[in-house]
Order: sequence, then structure tokens, then C-alpha cells
Amino acid sequence: MQKLTNVGENLVNDIASRYGLSRDAVVHMLVSVNNGGCSMAQFNCPELGGSGQWMRGGMTMVGDMFNNGLKTTVDNLCNELANILSNNQVFPVVAAGTPGSSQWWPMDLGSPSSSGSQNNTRYAVFPNRLAVELNGQVSIYDTLDHNIGGVSQQQGGNDSLTFNSQWGTISVNNLPLVSGTSPAPAPQTNFAQPVQEPQPTQAPVQNFEQTNEVTNSQYNTTNQMIGIIKKLAELRDVGVLTESEFNAKKAELLK
Repeated sequence: MQKLTNVGENLVNDIASRYGLSRDAVVHMLVSVNNGGCSMAQFNCPELGGSGQWMRGGMTMVGDMFNNGLKTTVDNLCNELANILSNNQVFPVVAAGTPGSSQWWPMDLGSPSSSGSQNNTRYAVFPNRLAVELNGQVSIYDTLDHNIGGVSQQQGGNDSLTFNSQWGTISVNNLPLVSGTSPAPAPQTNFAQPVQEPQPTQAPVQNFEQTNEVTNSQYNTTNQMIGIIKKLAELRDVGVLTESEFNAKKAELLK
């Protein structure tokens, strides 16, 4: 459970009372806003509709995408929490280089070229190294010859964290683990070198049932994405979303 200072406890209890939320829900949102540098948050809070995203001065997304009242509540709550974090010592001071600190990576790595957080995961990029903190546990990966240009994460943990480099999109678990723990074994592969596939000794037997299942899955996923874009277009047409917000979300889905 996240520790708070006395000031933090009083502020959290006050917000929980005013918003009709539990203390745990407010603390969850507080940590999410703090991990996002008080300008954004990715959260998964059942009392606020499940998974969602918030950007200060930008678009707020909640599980029930047409519930404007819930969006307003999340936006107001996150803005208030961001202001509280900027003006109060809400969390106890944690020594640099230890989990829970804003400078949580090992000190010998130096200063990261970029860092961020998503859900319960934080990451920091260094020359030839990638540091990942998942649920307070820090793991260090060798980035080989990758020039990391961006990090993304689907709902889940460290095993769904991916990054972009000159070789395309690569999963973190495909990097050699230097220290810490990894949810799955990481193959020691340099993606700059092509992998030689063994030549089959006989013609493979085509499993048409499996092929059909893959095709159906891709078809359903495409239809779902098109449906979401249509709903976003309807929100734009009635004035709920601006043209730029619609285009940004559309580009994100297509990517």
C-alpha cells in the first residue's frame, strides 16, 4: 500500500469524501497522476469506469466513452490531484536510486535520455541500457544496437512493454536481461542480424482451420477499430470532440 505523509492522508480523505470515492481509489489516481508528471495519467480504477487516460488540458478517455459526466469527474479529480502534488509533500521522501523514488533507477546509469510511466510500469532509457520498474521491482536490459525512439505499453505488465528503434517495434522481453527479473525468458538476439530459418525437408501441411481462425480474428479486430472510429466521428460531429482531438485519436487507432 502506498505510504502518504500526514498532509497527504488529510488531503486524500477530504477528496474521497467530496467525490464519493474510497480512499484506495483516490490513492490509485494520485499515484497515476504523480507517475505521469502531473500532466497525464493512465489508470485502471473500477470506481471510475475501469481503464482510462487523462491529459491535462487535453482529452480524457474513460471506459464508458459516452459518459460525459464521468469524464468531467475524472478530469476535475486529476486536475485537483495534480495541483495538490505540485504544492504539497504528499509522499514521504525516498532516497534516490531506490524503488518509489522519482529517481528510481540505479545511480551508476547516470541521467536518462528519456523516461516515463504507464499504468504500474516506469521506464528510463540510457546508452545501451533500458531500466524498467514494475510493481517496485527494477530490471535492467541491454538494448544491444537499438536506438530507442519511443516506448509504448498495452494493458498488462512488463511483458507487454514495447519500444521503437531503427529495427522496428521490439518487445522488452526480447532484450538480454542484465539484472533483476523478467516475466519471460529473453532470447539473446541482435535484431540487426537476420535470423536464418531452417529449410523444411518436406512440404508443410497447410492447416486451413487455423488459417481461417487467424483471418476471422483479424477481420473482427478491424471491424472493432472501424466501429470505434465511427463513434469518435459522431462525437466530433455533435461537438463533443474537436477536429484535432478526433484526428489524434484516429491516428492512434490506425497506428
